[in-house]
Order: sequence, then structure tokens, then C-alpha cells
Amino acid sequence: MEKALASAGLPFKLLLSCPSGLSPPQVSVAFDVAYDRILHPDIELENSISEIWDQKVQDNKSLYNGTKFRYGGHNLLCGDGSNQDSHVCLHLGLTDYRTFMGTNLNPQWEKFLVPSEDDSIRCQHTSSPLGNGAIVETSDRKIILLQRSINVGEFPGHYVFPGGHPEPQEIGITSHRYGKDLTGSELINKKVSQEMFDSIIREVVEEIGVPASTLCNTVFIGISCRELNVRPTAFFSIKCSLELKEIQRLYLSAQDGYESTQLYAVSLSELENMTSKMPGCHQGGFALYKLMVESLKNT
Repeated sequence: MEKALASAGLPFKLLLSCPSGLSPPQVSVAFDVAYDRILHPDIELENSISEIWDQKVQDNKSLYNGTKFRYGGHNLLCGDGSNQDSHVCLHLGLTDYRTFMGTNLNPQWEKFLVPSEDDSIRCQHTSSPLGNGAIVETSDRKIILLQRSINVGEFPGHYVFPGGHPEPQEIGITSHRYGKDLTGSELINKKVSQEMFDSIIREVVEEIGVPASTLCNTVFIGISCRELNVRPTAFFSIKCSLELKEIQRLYLSAQDGYESTQLYAVSLSELENMTSKMPGCHQGGFALYKLMVESLKNT
């Protein structure tokens, strides 16, 4: 297991790589207020968060300020990621869409950063909601890729892996109300860690249209961070028991099909040639997948 892999000149940084692929029992979560965002000492910069959000809401009345999990780092509990004894604990706090728009997507986003080699310190003033993405492999060994709609907020027209965010609301979280209750805290940590895996299955089902029952062997392969806007995303490898033709048919009636305009199923080498038109965090997801493929070749 490797953390914070340098990617000089690339549009991403690998914050955590788990090339052996970690199953749900190998991934735990510490959900705590300690991993929430720290306010920036510059009051004007802080005030810009509200100003940006107010303007966005004025321009688009349908905007909703949803709660998200904030990525605050991780801890390697054992192993090095290259074997089945490895275990990682993700440090998660709470943030929301409003703060994301006002920090990570702020035109002055770089002013929120702190000079540090430690990413949790470097990004302590940003919202940094943890996204997720899935490298889905079909039964005929193709990898699923979507082309984003021109109407989406970030990277319209770009190629992406299916994904979105783990959702606090899905497991009834609106605050840190379990913070000082040990039993409650342990329960909520287990719920959040399960949501990490449940949410990526949910996103794949909603964006591609395949039944959840056709998805298996879901493993966590690491976290990549887009250098632009310091955007962290957790990536997973998933097998689908369906062939491409059936997936293409199901995609036509996918619940969130409006978010993309086309589904592609490509080989590893074909995907390599498409990465330049992917957001940095998804380029990082592909890098994590390649590390997993190489690891499997060596076992």
C-alpha cells in the first residue's frame, strides 16, 4: 500500500494506492468532527463562500445544499496493500455542497491551501468532499466509460468512470451527534464504511442501468486527487457478469442516464488513449487500476 505517490506534471496525485484491492472488511472509517474543515483565518476569503453560493442560487433556483463526507486523510492499520492482510482506515468528516462550491470550486481556490507535504494539512481549509468512481469490467473483458453531458457542472463532454459520492443521508447522518457516545460512534463508523461500498454499487446501477445483482468482486483500490481544485475521489474495481450488448441495452433506460450522452466499452489499451480527455481525478483512477492489474500479473 502506497500513499501520496508523486505525479509530477500530471493532473492528479495518488493519495493512497491499494493494488491488491481491499474488500469491505479491510476498509474501516473513523467518522469524527476532527476531520471537518477548519475555517480560513482570512475573513474576506471565508465570506466569499457565501457570496459565491448566493450568486449560484440566484442563477439556479434548483440548487440544493446537500451534506457530503469530507476526506480528512487515512491511516494504514496493517500491511502494505500488496496482500490480503492489508487494512486501511479512512478519516472522514462532514461538509456540504455550498462549502465545496465556495472553496474547491472558488476561482481563488489556491488561496485556501496551506503549504505542506501532508495533504490533510494542505487542504484543511477546503471542503474536499470525497467522491467515488468505479472501473467496471464486463464479462467480455471491456471497461465501461461514460461521456458526460454538456449540461453537467464539471467537465462537460469529458470521459469518466461511473461514480458520484457516498451519501451521509443514505444512512441517516446529518451531524456528528454520536461524537461522544462510544457505542454510537462505533456503530456509525461501521455504517459509514459500508456506505463506501454500497454507494459505488448504487452509482453504477443508476448511471449504467445494470441490476445490482450483476455486480460482484467490488474492491477498494485507492484514492486519487485532482490537482485542479484538489478534488479527492475513492476508486473501486467491480466485475459485471453481463456482456457489452446487454449493458448497452440497459443503459438506454438508466435512472441517471441524463448525466451522460454515451456509454463506451473499451480495452485497457484503448482506454489509455482516452485518458487525456478525462478529469484529473479519473486519470488518477485509471492509474490506480493499472497498478492493480500489474499487481495481479505478479501474483
